[in-house]
Amino acid sequence: MPDVDKVAQQAEGLSLDEKEAKPMMPELPPGRTLNAGLTLEETLADLNRHPLFMTELDPNEDNEALAALQAIAYEGTPLENAQNFKEQGNESFREKRWSDAKEFYGKGIAILAAEEQRRAKGLPKKVRKTEDKVNLNPNADMSSKPEDLVDDDKDKPKTTNDDDFIEEPDDPAEVQREKSLLETLHVNRAACHLELRNFRSCTLDCAAALRLNPRNIKAFYRSAKALLAVERVREAEDACTRGLALDPNNKPLLALQADIAKATAVVTARQKVEDERASRERRKEALLKAALAARNIRTRSTGRAPDMEDARVKLSPDELDPASALVVPTLLLYPCHAESDFIKAFSERECLEQHFGYVFPLPWDRAGEYSGSAAVECFAETVSGGLVKVGKKVPLLKVLSGGNVEIVDDLLKIFVVPKGRVDGFIKGWKENKGKK
Repeated sequence: MPDVDKVAQQAEGLSLDEKEAKPMMPELPPGRTLNAGLTLEETLADLNRHPLFMTELDPNEDNEALAALQAIAYEGTPLENAQNFKEQGNESFREKRWSDAKEFYGKGIAILAAEEQRRAKGLPKKVRKTEDKVNLNPNADMSSKPEDLVDDDKDKPKTTNDDDFIEEPDDPAEVQREKSLLETLHVNRAACHLELRNFRSCTLDCAAALRLNPRNIKAFYRSAKALLAVERVREAEDACTRGLALDPNNKPLLALQADIAKATAVVTARQKVEDERASRERRKEALLKAALAARNIRTRSTGRAPDMEDARVKLSPDELDPASALVVPTLLLYPCHAESDFIKAFSERECLEQHFGYVFPLPWDRAGEYSGSAAVECFAETVSGGLVKVGKKVPLLKVLSGGNVEIVDDLLKIFVVPKGRVDGFIKGWKENKGKK
């Protein structure tokens, strides 16, 4: 009689000595031999895809085995299926897997919400036929032999159609249990949203729970906590107060009420500072408007103001002191050379010659055409689109107070032209104006 061990070893391609030398490997469970070539990490990852071994739920991953188990679970009633998802969610929540718990609770909510919508539309309840609900034909021939009654199609794929269901009236007691479970699922998912910092979603779930039961303390608590987290303090206080009206001795709500009181004090102080700031800004604006009107200075806004950082028309040095001087951001344009200089605060009491003292000589003026104040002439555009000569020793207030020159978008533009090019500049300006 052949040695069975040797035959088996030869079939495996190993000699007896090789077999004895090869370390013994533990046997794998049935169906796992296909993964014998995987590393430990790869094997664990593969096991995690199986519903019986998985420790995490990935809602974005297709898992045929999980889908199969869910299909089996959905054979139950909506209440049973939703309860099953609630229990899975509770287990995930205990393990602090907030995202997984949220997904499980969401699946239960979807099932019961569909039932709520069905009832709201007045549609009948449909249940799958079972043997005790099938109407047997009293005239059926029951004399057939047992082998004649065997279902030849039992191994064929099952299909679902309307004939597989019958209509039943809703059981008021079961409807109430569904509503109660739906309420619980909403507050449970709200707890997950709190942990995940999805504060708006948390308040939405709490609102849904309160629509089902206006006396749900947990919904008031979690809603108030989420609102406090986003500094909607007044709304948080309202939710907390409503919860305490139902249960004045609720410790979590009382603790939250103290936190809300602290936040309220902070928000009140911050609001006071903001109100004072806004009040100062309004007063500054009113004083500036009065100062411009008193000086007969025209301003205009095009809605396309250039970026000048914090430069703007204002009173200086104190914007709240009517006796302060008016300062105007001014752009010196050199049209003959396509260059420019920016004066951030040109005081109404100053003249162009004072600024030319530090602007000239210009670093790009190789020909020396801008050697000093005496070498140039200055112009400003009039309200009508023409040009007016600006005296280099004339205070800015006199230039602006006549009402012929306006400040546009908080900026005054002055054209600086070498004396030898003035005629050409004016001629070009008139030609461009004629084309417009």
